[in-house]
Amino acid sequence: MLRVRNLRTGYEDFQLSANFAVQERSLVAIVGSSGSGKTTLINTIAGFLPVNTGDVEWKARSITSLSPGRRPVSVLFQDHNLFPHLNVERNVSIGLKANLKLDPSEKEKVFETIRKVGLEKYITKKPSELSGGQRTRIALARVLLRCKPLLLLDEAFLGLGPALRLEMLALIMDFVHEENMTLLMVTHDINDAIKLNQKIIFTHDGQVIGPIDIAEFLSSSDLRFRQYLGS
Repeated sequence: MLRVRNLRTGYEDFQLSANFAVQERSLVAIVGSSGSGKTTLINTIAGFLPVNTGDVEWKARSITSLSPGRRPVSVLFQDHNLFPHLNVERNVSIGLKANLKLDPSEKEKVFETIRKVGLEKYITKKPSELSGGQRTRIALARVLLRCKPLLLLDEAFLGLGPALRLEMLALIMDFVHEENMTLLMVTHDINDAIKLNQKIIFTHDGQVIGPIDIAEFLSSSDLRFRQYLGS
């Protein structure tokens, strides 16, 4: 279980408060208006933003003092953080070892992951030679190679068309189920949350509300939810 206890974090002009728990292997969409705290929450769980007060726990163990690299977390950002001078193989491999010095079994693992995301024909290509969807697949392969149990997505599908967005989301869901991961996905598109069909975390003016069942969220009379949904 991921548990965020009495958390306060943020910046000088913005503070976020959170107190919630997410069961393992859950699919959770994080929604809310721009500037409400979605990315702040993701960055705090990942360890990129320090905690002022409170605690972040995974499986009843505090991870608050751990560096991002030591947390049971992988993050897929909207810019994908790809290295333009590296080809697909090396961009994925860096998720396993930063020095890219892989033994034969590790190389096989890289190739298998690339195959799973459908990029085996493009293994020598650089990011500039690929489409937006293919670049998303490179970043996804790197994240999956890390085999961390908690997967965080921060608008990872931004800029993709509706059909490609659905394809990427289905691919993510398949891998999450296959690897028994827990998914927290920041999105501006409520249809992503509907597709996940599980839980919603709603951020509003620095407050974290939820997790809430998607059906309950969509049918709620809570004015904050109705204003966000536009009804």
